[in-house]
Amino acid sequence: MGVQEFSVSEASDRIEEVIEEIESAVIVERSFMETVMVGLMASGHVLLEDVPGTGKTLTANSMANALGLEFSRIQFTPDLLPNDVTGTYIFNEQKGEFEFQKGPIFGNIILADEINRAPPKTQAALLEAMGEGQVTVEGTTHELPDPFFVIATQNPVEQEGTFPLPEAQVDRFMIKSSIGYPEADGLLELLRRRSNRNTSAPSAGRVLEGDEVKQLQNVSETVIVDDDMLEYIAQITLATQDDHRVRVGISPRGTQRLFEAARSRAVVAGREYVTPDDVKAIAEPALAHRLVLTAEAQVNDVDKRVVVREILDEIPVPTVQGPN
Repeated sequence: MGVQEFSVSEASDRIEEVIEEIESAVIVERSFMETVMVGLMASGHVLLEDVPGTGKTLTANSMANALGLEFSRIQFTPDLLPNDVTGTYIFNEQKGEFEFQKGPIFGNIILADEINRAPPKTQAALLEAMGEGQVTVEGTTHELPDPFFVIATQNPVEQEGTFPLPEAQVDRFMIKSSIGYPEADGLLELLRRRSNRNTSAPSAGRVLEGDEVKQLQNVSETVIVDDDMLEYIAQITLATQDDHRVRVGISPRGTQRLFEAARSRAVVAGREYVTPDDVKAIAEPALAHRLVLTAEAQVNDVDKRVVVREILDEIPVPTVQGPN
């Protein structure tokens, strides 16, 4: 007997439940959680650029709890080796043979904290796992759990002793975003929770079972994208390549990631088809980090996000009626 699949409306309701459960434990903007869920739904990975203390670990852990998935945190440091991430072979004296000892990468939701503190070879071990869904240790390939979702973080302020991710590696992330600081209401709630020392901190409960996450990811494949929307996405890509501030525009892979993210955004909204609003909502976190600016633009501190916003403002928006 096959596994019951979700409809788009059912998937949207389940995502809503997950976000509400996370919000019960973490003070975080709803729009941010929707963006992260888009990354998960589209089987991508998320890069967060945040200062310390914004709740990244708690958010990732709460997300894993709500989704019914295994959580693993890797603290990246300058002396972290690739095998510290992927695992290594250890000799078993009783059996007289080497056995593979899995590293912390073997989880469903991985928080790769301060990834830019690790040397390039260790960063590459994580990025290979993200791209291939497997790791190779001493010539042997080991499959990673499925689903496999990485939330990597980097500190935008502290640069000393860091190894910035090359553009080609940043491009491996479907979404780049930030939690940011909470608004006034969020700060008040944070202080109220801190003042109640005798009350245990809220934690997210389980909303889904692990296999239901795969079902949710499959729903995005059913979302309709008509030809006008395909042309709209293509025009956005071409505009990044022609912009005078951009040295390297959006690649074909980046175009596909925008397409996939827009479909997942439609599911989050409970819609069976993609609209221009879906593309606009996800274009900045899906595209800005993929742009490579010219030297002149970098000297002038041009913001990649502003480039994407201005391109969206310039391109005619198609009218989408939805399926008949």
